[in-house]
Amino acid sequence: MGATLGRDNSLQRQQQLIETARSVATDSRGSTVVLPESALGFWTPTASRLWQSSLSGTKMTVIGGAVVIDTGGYDNVLVEVSAKGSRVIYRERMPVPGAMWQPWLSWFRQSGGARAHFFDNPVVDVSSTQVATLICYEQLIVWPILQSMTHDPDIIVAVANGWWTEGTAIIDIQRASAEAWARLFDKPLILSFNT
Repeated sequence: MGATLGRDNSLQRQQQLIETARSVATDSRGSTVVLPESALGFWTPTASRLWQSSLSGTKMTVIGGAVVIDTGGYDNVLVEVSAKGSRVIYRERMPVPGAMWQPWLSWFRQSGGARAHFFDNPVVDVSSTQVATLICYEQLIVWPILQSMTHDPDIIVAVANGWWTEGTAIIDIQRASAEAWARLFDKPLILSFNT
């Protein structure tokens, strides 16, 4: 979906994403679909209700990247949504320093930037499965995966939104890094990248 993913918050885009998720969920017993970082855009109560309503009558679960904003800044998150409801399941532990994470803003009484949740949520529970999640930059650094592996998760889920890296090897490097972590710790891996 390129540069529009996460930037186009229109109803039409949300409906397209819902249809895409529904079209790949073929298991009548229930399926989990993983969408890339930022796929759901700004996560609001309205977006939550739209997704929940649209998944009514299915046994699907969608895990997707989103942004939750408030007056102090924002969190880069993964959201779990189904017909039963939605919840933020993961808050990024290490956003990209400088570009996203800007802790110095508070020194000047300014708000903005992504928050870093360094020690939070090393694993999350999705349908009784312990999941280690890595958003974008976290796939390239040691701390998040090592912290997660101390909890012996069942699976690794790595998401990224790399449309802006066109013409570079950044996505290939992230993919290779996530695959190497999965092999090193002998864990299954799910990748969901937007390029």
